[in-house]
Amino acid sequence: MKRTAPLALTLVLTAAATSCQRPAAPAARPVAVAPAPKPAPGAEPSMQAAVDDARRELLARHGEAQRARIEQGLRQVARLWRATDGDARAFAAFANAQFAADQASLDALFQRFEFVLESLVGHGSEMARDLRWYAELDLGPEQPVDALTSAFDPMAHLTEDSFSSKLGFAALLNFPITTLEQRLNEGETWSRRKWAEAWLVERFTRRIPADVLQAVAEATADGERYIAGLNFWMHHVLDKNGRRLFPPGMRLLSHWNLRDEIKSQYGQPDGIDRQRTLQALMERIAAQQVPAIFIDNPLVDFSPFHPEIVTRSPENDSDRKAPASFALESAPEPDTRYAKLLAHFQAARRVDRVSPTAPTLFARSFDEDRQMSEARVKELLETVCKSPLLGKVARLIEQRLGRKLEPFDIWYSGFSGKAGPDVRKLDEMVRARYPNAEAYKKDMPNLLRTLGFSAEKAAWLSDRIEVDPARGSGHALEAERRGDKARLRTRVGKNGMDYKGFNIAVHEMGHNVEQVVSLYGVDHWLLRGVPNTAFTEAIAFRFQARDTELLGLPPRDRNARAERVLHEFWETVEIAGVALVDMAVWRWMYAHPEATPAELKEAVLSRARDVWNRYYAPVFGQKDSILFAIYSHMINTPLYLPDYALGHFAAFQIAQQLEKTGRFGDEIERMCRIGRVSPDLWMKQATGRPLGPEALLEATGAALEARGK
Repeated sequence: MKRTAPLALTLVLTAAATSCQRPAAPAARPVAVAPAPKPAPGAEPSMQAAVDDARRELLARHGEAQRARIEQGLRQVARLWRATDGDARAFAAFANAQFAADQASLDALFQRFEFVLESLVGHGSEMARDLRWYAELDLGPEQPVDALTSAFDPMAHLTEDSFSSKLGFAALLNFPITTLEQRLNEGETWSRRKWAEAWLVERFTRRIPADVLQAVAEATADGERYIAGLNFWMHHVLDKNGRRLFPPGMRLLSHWNLRDEIKSQYGQPDGIDRQRTLQALMERIAAQQVPAIFIDNPLVDFSPFHPEIVTRSPENDSDRKAPASFALESAPEPDTRYAKLLAHFQAARRVDRVSPTAPTLFARSFDEDRQMSEARVKELLETVCKSPLLGKVARLIEQRLGRKLEPFDIWYSGFSGKAGPDVRKLDEMVRARYPNAEAYKKDMPNLLRTLGFSAEKAAWLSDRIEVDPARGSGHALEAERRGDKARLRTRVGKNGMDYKGFNIAVHEMGHNVEQVVSLYGVDHWLLRGVPNTAFTEAIAFRFQARDTELLGLPPRDRNARAERVLHEFWETVEIAGVALVDMAVWRWMYAHPEATPAELKEAVLSRARDVWNRYYAPVFGQKDSILFAIYSHMINTPLYLPDYALGHFAAFQIAQQLEKTGRFGDEIERMCRIGRVSPDLWMKQATGRPLGPEALLEATGAALEARGK
């Protein structure tokens, strides 16, 4: 999972320089202009007269050749100009001083923005990372102050400062805001510089007050702390007959580790009993029916089949000292999970009110961040969920299991080649190799060479990635400036890293490689990264798919390709449903802005059932499952889940390209250097085909046909 920068950093970090006017120099190149945005709420009524006066002065000075740029720039500035920024005379004076009328001045302005933005964003990201350091890393018990530092956004005032200092207005005056429609329809003909200019000016399309940004930071930090603490000591989770099915000391984080434990139990003795118990626990978590005292507590026992009962455990498999006595209460949390989600929504609504060009989180998340409309993303997800291949693959799984499917089989891992008795041996192997985070860091050059990077490139990449022990599941933090280092975070237990932690580490390493190459390898700092989060997830998936190979186990031979295809399809089917639930929940919140946490809980569970019943129940033969409500991303990372499904589409297309060339390292580097352009343009340059599920569906059909299914 890629961890993003604070909202203040992603919106408006800015810098500019006053340009000298050189009438004799060539005029700045003409640009296509977007339709004028509607005036923002709070815009001063007298601004039209100020715009008219400034237009006349600039046209008189620079001529008709600059009319389109002048009119576009003045409209963009006026939309966010406030009375506190100055009167009509001040507006005109600013426009006359800051308009870059010739190409040399525009080039100088662009260069200065890019130079200073890298410093501001980069150092701001480092400060935010340090403030979250003790909350996010497993460096001992958390202290009360950690909640305060992790929620503090040091850049919250930078948004308003950039406008009160007029720096943000300098960008709006000189570079045109582009629409999603323009980027999708015209982007293939744009120069790299024009793409960079589009991302430069987008940073200034909203003027968000510091208190609003701080509210977003607090909701984010609060959600992350809650999820990071949602651990369960599995030796104390009892099945419906009161048996202890899990080994002492096993502490799993919801939902990631619980899901992966289900995957690991295929082929294990008593595996199905453990899977049913894990499913029941996940359902209780989603329904907020786990006793509050049981969360991350190895001193009590609980059975998800009897949620009203919690008992003091006769066994202690931790180093936690049991008090002589303590109250045993079976009361669950008071809808805390959904209060955290509601806090995200309430913070987003505050941003909505000051975001005239993107007045909902949907607009910001899809149109701006993903560069894909919500309608298109939903259509792509439903294409997979509605595919008749779902039923055909399900029947194949039933044949292999020798039983009817149950809801937890949405995480069936038999196609991956990783199910079976070797999982525990993998834990032993990984713990011996990586007793701590430093051991993984030391081995990283070898891992990258095994993947196919040259020795020189592997060493170069490893020098720019640090490894930290995560308090939560794990994530990748990008460096936002050259000279800083990306951070790889994964769980490392007291006895060392286990296979789950290694699998996550390899995934995050894929993110980090993309982050480093796309930072250092692009021609403009403003083009660093990829089109959206789905693409960095796609690259991370390609690393993760080779995790056992990195442990020295033989890679799957080419005859197993069909199994890999079926594995990719089944994982995509699962996460597509989860993403549809995430989107439906946010639509419900926008339709019910005054909802309580209890009402939101029922809405989430209802939408999880709806998606399950519509697409999955006909195949699984069981209705009303709420498993799709378990994903922690819903609580700590709003509207992130669609990126995983899109990432699976992209990952499969990338895999086909890597197979075709046989040059993993070289191809990953080439793709990452494309940078942040539109999704289809990136994918065409990377693989020759637009983004979509078609390649995966075609290959799945062929894999089934090869098996006569």
